Amino acid sequence: GEYSADVPADMVAEESGPGAQNSPYQLRRKSLLPKRTAACPAKTNMEGASTSATEDFGHRAKRARVSGKSQDLPAAPAEHYLEEKLPDEVVLKIFSYLLEQDLCRAACVCKRFSELANDPILWKRLYMDVFEYTRPMMHPEAGKFFQINPEEYEQPNPWKESFQQLYKGAHVKTGFAEHFYSNPARYKGRENMLYYDTIEDALGGVQEAHFDGLIFVHSGVYTDEWIYIESPITMIGAAPGKVADKVIIENTRDSTFVFMEGSEDAYVGYMTIKFNPDDKSAQHHNAHHCLEITVNCSPSIDHCIIRSTCTVGSAVCVSGQGACPTIKHCNISDCENVGLYITDHAQGIYEDNEISNNALAGIWVKNHGNPIIRRNHIHHGRDVGVFTFDHGMGYFESCNIHRNRIAGFEVKAYANPTVVRCEIHHGQTGGIYVHEKGRGQFIENKIYANNFAGVQTLSIALSSLLFPTFYITCGGVYIFGDGRGLIEGNDIYGNALAGIQIRTNSCPIVRHNKIHDGQHGGIYVHEKGQGVIEENEVYSNTLAGVWVTTGSTPVLRRNRIHSGKQVGVYFYDNGHGVLEDNDIYNHMYSGVQIRTGSNPKIRRNKIWGGQNGGILVYNSGLGFIEDNEIFDNAMAGVWIKTDSNPTLRRNKIHDGRDGGICIFNGGRGLLEENDIFRNAQAGVLISTNSHPVLRKNRIFDGFAAGIEITNHATATLEGNQIFNNRFGGLFLASGVNVTMKDNKIMNNQDAIEKAVSRGQCLYKISSYTSYPMHDFYRCHTCNTTDRNAICVNCIKKCHQGHDVEFIRHDRFFCDCGAGTLSNPCTLAGEPTHDTDTLYDSAPPIESNTLQHN
Repeated sequence: GEYSADVPADMVAEESGPGAQNSPYQLRRKSLLPKRTAACPAKTNMEGASTSATEDFGHRAKRARVSGKSQDLPAAPAEHYLEEKLPDEVVLKIFSYLLEQDLCRAACVCKRFSELANDPILWKRLYMDVFEYTRPMMHPEAGKFFQINPEEYEQPNPWKESFQQLYKGAHVKTGFAEHFYSNPARYKGRENMLYYDTIEDALGGVQEAHFDGLIFVHSGVYTDEWIYIESPITMIGAAPGKVADKVIIENTRDSTFVFMEGSEDAYVGYMTIKFNPDDKSAQHHNAHHCLEITVNCSPSIDHCIIRSTCTVGSAVCVSGQGACPTIKHCNISDCENVGLYITDHAQGIYEDNEISNNALAGIWVKNHGNPIIRRNHIHHGRDVGVFTFDHGMGYFESCNIHRNRIAGFEVKAYANPTVVRCEIHHGQTGGIYVHEKGRGQFIENKIYANNFAGVQTLSIALSSLLFPTFYITCGGVYIFGDGRGLIEGNDIYGNALAGIQIRTNSCPIVRHNKIHDGQHGGIYVHEKGQGVIEENEVYSNTLAGVWVTTGSTPVLRRNRIHSGKQVGVYFYDNGHGVLEDNDIYNHMYSGVQIRTGSNPKIRRNKIWGGQNGGILVYNSGLGFIEDNEIFDNAMAGVWIKTDSNPTLRRNKIHDGRDGGICIFNGGRGLLEENDIFRNAQAGVLISTNSHPVLRKNRIFDGFAAGIEITNHATATLEGNQIFNNRFGGLFLASGVNVTMKDNKIMNNQDAIEKAVSRGQCLYKISSYTSYPMHDFYRCHTCNTTDRNAICVNCIKKCHQGHDVEFIRHDRFFCDCGAGTLSNPCTLAGEPTHDTDTLYDSAPPIESNTLQHN
């Protein structure tokens, strides 16, 4: 211990001079210790060996253990009366006039006095008179102070224990020093206490005298003192109630506290430290702070309130090689500038601080500053929460960063922080921004409920995150301007814009994150954003799970992208990149959409369970779509339309609730070696001026046709195998020209031809859920419209003798069999009431609702 040992030893030395160890007090104490453990109030800690104070005092039940030998000595009547007969209340009243050393001596008289002299109320009165604390301030070791509730403390007399620990000290108590030194008799025995009127005097006196005690700064306001600390002093506020509120040290001209080389283990705690200049915006105040910590010093700042009203600079500035403070349990709030500024290779440990409502960033880390920042609460800032830039670094763990007006965390200009298990939420314009070649590792954070981006990455980043938003975003993490970094294991949810946004050449690594329940999209990669996006779960977002646009080229691997209210992955306006080995499922729109010049590589994904199509390629979309499994989608597995020209190879497109592949409105495409099977509608439907090339595909086990070509489409079919499809293999509508070579069309069930040859109405086999291709007619007698169609057998039987007209060979279902004409069908069974016959399957829903195109 630092000073706790000195209390009683000094008391004894004062009585018996240099030979304290041989004093009668010491000898008697030692001889009695085996029998009367309570005889001496402080036990071994009087000699400085222990700080475990007086654990036996006050426990009257232990009297039974005392040997009777001490009572064998004959006692004088007066002594006997004092020791045994005088009432406790009278003894306590007498003891209340004693100072601490006399109380300790009285405790050595006998067991009864020992118990009474250790009465906690006596020691509380003495203690509060000296130190002012209304709760004991424990000081078990150098640099460690904490207040306790006496009733909850394990020892019976924490007031005495704390008194011993704090005994040696210099007290700054304005106006008291003169009274103290002019009444030596009143304060006899307090040579271990020094009194000063100002902090400057106390620092000077302590440093000159090589005094190794504590410095207590008592209640009051101390203004414009010159506090430069160059030795390992310990300075602590001393006041009743909430100590730091009552001890206020402020400067209006220069830095309030400056720690210089030589102050390596200094401690300052439990006070308010203010910088409050008259001219709050003067540029020279850039160099002035509440706390300034310079090269090669590592002070501890503890339980302080730190306030700066200056509009330039920062409240706390830690700068220079070897600047390595420990700042804990401080409140750095309501400052008109930056709260905590760490720069120029400074380090340090910053834990459990409250940093809020500062006009500029809560924390700045710059120029190779590399702090360890844990469990800080950084909130309601009028700017960004944490700003790392110009090669700033730092390890940020378990911080709660929220409700800052700009982003929660900004990384810029080669900064490279590590951010672990933090909560970053309710940012007014975003969660995390990484830009201008910023980097960083973001691991296992929760990033949620931010008004704009969740994570945004701009400009050439090492690793990049994706998602669509504005230049200023309200989302989770925003990486731009060559931003880089690692975004790993975070929970990013409920943000107003994209969960992660990556743009302008940024290239982060984004992996093992959960990005979900956003009011916007999940990941937005745009303006040449890049990045490796792996093994994330992206789900339940309002817009697309992932958007890739404007020249971006991210790599998305092994992600689970599901349950979104729009598209799963959306490539548009020259969005490129690689999408491989992902699970993409249960979206309200298509699993993947590709349009307007986008040309991604889409490989080995599972795309299933969509309420719309599996993959939609439209408006001049491209793409290499290879080795995917596309199944159980409510509409076609793959749509190709409006001048799009993708390449599909070796995909399995199966068990769709509609067709396998639909190509129309001028769609093209090269389809090679795909397996297309068990789809509810046509394996491949080609319509409206489209012209794809199909080579070596296997189209089989479909519940309707294998391939249907209609509406002036053309196609090149080479080496395909079309077999075991229910309606038949290949159906060509009137006016269709097809180039065919080496196709095998075999073993199809040919249900359409069989029904026609059996004289059945085609509605029997199609109902109104599919569109078999055959000859269809119109009956002018029955006044059918252009949208009605009648099969050949109904014309022969139901409309015999009517004025009928052959229209063409095409896809339809029979309206006569459907019961929608004036006369009931004589071939069909129960009529239905569906009246809306369409030649094509319903088109997919396109995502034209996006506002950032």
